[in-house]
Amino acid sequence: MGDMMTGFLREIAELFRGLRDFFTHDRPGAHLRGSDEPRAPGAKRRHNIFEAAAAHVAACAEDDDERSAESAEWVSPEALAFGINELACRAVIALARERGESPQTVARDLLNLPVA
Repeated sequence: MGDMMTGFLREIAELFRGLRDFFTHDRPGAHLRGSDEPRAPGAKRRHNIFEAAAAHVAACAEDDDERSAESAEWVSPEALAFGINELACRAVIALARERGESPQTVARDLLNLPVA
C-alpha cells in the first residue's frame, strides 16, 4: 500500500506542477501576485496557504522530510490543513475527469477502499 500511496502522491505532485506551469509560464504576462515586490535584504518571502500545501504534498510524495518540514512552517497548521484539503479535492476532481469516473470512485480507489 505504501508504494501505491507514494505513486499517487507523485501523480498529484506532477498534476499540480503542470497546473502551476500552465498558470504561471504558459500565458504571456502571467505571474504570481506579489512575486515582483522588492524585499529587504535577508527578509523571507511570505508564502500563501496554497504554496505551502503544494510544496508540502510534493515534498511528502518525494520523501523529502527536510522540505516537508520547511514548508509546514510557512503557514499555521490549520491553514496548511485547509490547503492540503483543497489540493486533495482538486486533485481528485482532476483525476476523476481524466479517468471518466466519479470523484467518490477515484477517492476510494486511491485509498484502496472497497466500492461503496
